[in-house]
Amino acid sequence: MEHTSLLERILRGIALTLVVIFFMFPIVWIFMMSFQTNETILRIPPQLIFEPTLANYTALITGKLMTAAGTLDIAFMRNLWNSVFLSVTSVAVSLLLGVPAAYAFARHKFRGSEDIAFTLLSFKFAPALLVLLPLTLYFQKLGLANTYVGLIWVYQLICLPLILWI
Repeated sequence: MEHTSLLERILRGIALTLVVIFFMFPIVWIFMMSFQTNETILRIPPQLIFEPTLANYTALITGKLMTAAGTLDIAFMRNLWNSVFLSVTSVAVSLLLGVPAAYAFARHKFRGSEDIAFTLLSFKFAPALLVLLPLTLYFQKLGLANTYVGLIWVYQLICLPLILWI
């Protein structure tokens, strides 16, 4: 068993603390900026001591930011809802389709099962730009462009191969 001296443990602690401070500083700075007004954020030199405000969070929740120049509409909550809905729905559909398929591939050997499984996995390897143009053209013909169903279908290309192979 290796024993370290007190000086070495102190130096390691100091080095670890400096590394943590270095990497956490941008996150702490952005968090502090969320409690400042635009005028305070844009002030040069920046101030570490300021009067905190919840106006930015209120603007995100209500969808309206009041500034000296006027009112700005913010669609954050709607966009957040869209992201949550699309993510949850696509994962649920992937699980609904992928778990039985993964079980079938794992337990039953049938003709072409290896080829089908590899083809499904190869969807994960395909470059996004290779798939983007044909998929866009198909979606426009099918009327799925700019729809939730179209996005959920695209997300299946990401989720399903992972569920099948994990």
